[in-house]
Amino acid sequence: MYAIIESGGKQYRVTPGETLEVESLEGKVGDTITLSRVLMVQEDKGARIGDPVLQGAVVKAEVMAHGRQAKVIVFKKKRRKNYRRTRGHRQSFTRLKVTGIEQA
Repeated sequence: MYAIIESGGKQYRVTPGETLEVESLEGKVGDTITLSRVLMVQEDKGARIGDPVLQGAVVKAEVMAHGRQAKVIVFKKKRRKNYRRTRGHRQSFTRLKVTGIEQA
């Protein structure tokens, strides 16, 4: 059994027991959160596809950690114009452990 969820504008394929990193979410480490934007659920008997989301289907997950990813350097340059700009960005994330997929 697996589900396709949407979080932070991205889609993830999740199975129970799996660990994944999504964009930063509210909640303390150890809290259980509910992800309600479930787009699809695949079971043994077949798939259920939402339009755009499945009503009553939720994915339960436990917050394992919060952190920031490695720095991404953005460097701009225009040749012969003495123009150079360097910026860095570190994206915040939340590490989740999927505990279950529930349907109505």
